[in-house]
Amino acid sequence: MAESLLEQIAGLSTTERKRWVESLPEQAAEELSKKPWWFIGRPEQQAPETDWHIWLILSGRGWGKTRTGSEWLAQQIRENPVAADGSPTEWAIVAPTFGLARDVCVEGPSGFLRVIRDEELRYWNRSHGTVLYANGCKVHCFGADNRDAGRGKNLAGAWLDEFAMWPYPAETWAEGLAPSLRIGNRPRAVVTTTPKPIKILRDWAKREDGSVYVTTGSTFDNAANLSGSALAELQARYAGTRTGRQELYGEILEDIEGALWTMRMIEESRITYPPEDLSRIVVAIDPAVTAHEESDETGIVVAGRNGRGEGYVLADYSFRGSPLEWAQRAVDAYRTHQADGIVVEVNNGGDMIPAVIKQIDYTIPIREVRATRGKKLRAEPIAAFYEQGRVHHVGVFEKLEEQMTTWTPELPKSPDRLDALVWALTDLLETSSLQGYLSELAIWCETCNLPMPKTHTTCSKCGMLLRPEDEPPHVLIGVR
Repeated sequence: MAESLLEQIAGLSTTERKRWVESLPEQAAEELSKKPWWFIGRPEQQAPETDWHIWLILSGRGWGKTRTGSEWLAQQIRENPVAADGSPTEWAIVAPTFGLARDVCVEGPSGFLRVIRDEELRYWNRSHGTVLYANGCKVHCFGADNRDAGRGKNLAGAWLDEFAMWPYPAETWAEGLAPSLRIGNRPRAVVTTTPKPIKILRDWAKREDGSVYVTTGSTFDNAANLSGSALAELQARYAGTRTGRQELYGEILEDIEGALWTMRMIEESRITYPPEDLSRIVVAIDPAVTAHEESDETGIVVAGRNGRGEGYVLADYSFRGSPLEWAQRAVDAYRTHQADGIVVEVNNGGDMIPAVIKQIDYTIPIREVRATRGKKLRAEPIAAFYEQGRVHHVGVFEKLEEQMTTWTPELPKSPDRLDALVWALTDLLETSSLQGYLSELAIWCETCNLPMPKTHTTCSKCGMLLRPEDEPPHVLIGVR
């Protein structure tokens, strides 16, 4: 592990350290007392001296990405205060959301305001996300949830934080930011992120023309500045897992041969917010057989679908608990998401499982399912929906996605979260396909949710008006 110059000096004996300090010119000693970044930052946190356009930092959590991005940007502004026409330069900080750019990248403990000098700052407008320098330079904050972030700006450089978490990373870079980096002799971007195997990161990492300089690092490179409890928590959560290679060691994970899902399939359809037109939502449960410390978790996944037959994974509440505990959590999820029902596998537990749920809330509709087909046959149609771009994850579900991308049909056991996901999407998307077929033959009553012949103007069960009497029967009202 490379040490900062400060750490190297601290490792000297008292006599050697005194001799080194006394050898410094007075001006240099005064500067060191302010702990400049070139003195306290590790070698790999210093900007590369090659002629790069993108400095891509792929590292584990806690490596020091935020401080590195802040220090790089502050130094760039000091070295490039004016453009060729003499006007003050402008810069950008872009994070997954505007709030993160403001609260973490600018105001956070390792943020931009902590590293610029008092005499450099004129003011910070947190409402607009603008840092104005005394010399007229500006730093703009943007959220990448707006794919046009940075469009139209004349930027001399940009810091792109947690790039792998952006909703539209490739589009935001290509359409908004890259064309805006056009001022100065060498407009550049530093990209700081815990990696995920998204296409643009893999493409950047493979470039060999010198335009991208890649720095990698692990959480433990910065162990001297992290609390023991924080390191222990990260170890407990990720050690020994495939995700740990990503979250702790900053690796871009490659796909596993034979897995039905790849991260590319998930990432390309991931969205930030659920749509408002969900026509059905279910909570699916894959119950554990036992409830002790070494038991499997009970898979509890919430998903929905819209009228176009697209699925949306909304939440993952899986955990290890007793039947009463996981039943309560499933009911809470049902209420939180205003679901239409609960789907539960009853191969292990039989009638006990719906009975426990009914004890908590007897009004909840429950659909019991049994695993009569092999796991591969159940999972393959759902994986096909992902490959077609018809299933979207609303946010990131680390443990669920790890199970999806590491399970292969040859393994004797499919994981709990994955099973719950498959049950939920099977219920939603197979039903969606059936309703799509019936909608060609019938008109649906929004009150009863029952199909009626297209020739009917009212529901024969509840009397709801299905369509105006003077409207042609081929125009469908209330198709769900």
